[in-house]
Amino acid sequence: MVKKKAVTMKTIDKILYRMKRDGPVTAKMLAEEFKLTTMGVRQHMQGLEEEGLVDYEDIRAKVGRPTRHWALTGKGHRRFADRHGEFIIQMLDSVEELFGSSGLSQVVERRENQTFEQYQKALANCVNIKEKLEKLTTLREQEGYMAELSQDGNDFILVENHCPICHAANRCPSLCNSELAVFQRLVGSEFQVVRDEHIIAGERRCAYRIQKID
Repeated sequence: MVKKKAVTMKTIDKILYRMKRDGPVTAKMLAEEFKLTTMGVRQHMQGLEEEGLVDYEDIRAKVGRPTRHWALTGKGHRRFADRHGEFIIQMLDSVEELFGSSGLSQVVERRENQTFEQYQKALANCVNIKEKLEKLTTLREQEGYMAELSQDGNDFILVENHCPICHAANRCPSLCNSELAVFQRLVGSEFQVVRDEHIIAGERRCAYRIQKID
């Protein structure tokens, strides 16, 4: 019997994934997290910069030298893009060409309803808003959105660090509106869902604030 070798993520991929998920980082932060030397991390970052995947900003501190913060460039973000993006765009173009804008709207609406029904079933046993959002975050994480949930006072913040349908959403912005509508339907009329950050608008991530309506 032949044993299969375990597939391990390369250091470069780990660094890129960390930056995609959490935003700008310093060489020191990466060195501590991945048990590397600071010099080794800097060499990795120099190589990534030469490929056009990362860029940096030197931020001045109150005391001492400026700290260099590294972040993904547009090219770096596109490294995580949906591999089927172009195919989906072609499908959307074909639907609109054959059935007009109303036909495209029907496709988006059908997707919204199917997604809502799928999520609603998965959230059926949740007893409060926190459990609902924790389950929703897990579902979105499994779908490739790099999702995470936190609290800001009484509000909940659902963050999605990646959008696997980004190409399609650029072509058809109503897909984004549809996803926002699904979240609102799931939490009910006692809560309001507001998108504070939006990848399509050029920001690093999508962030949704879920707040109770007084």
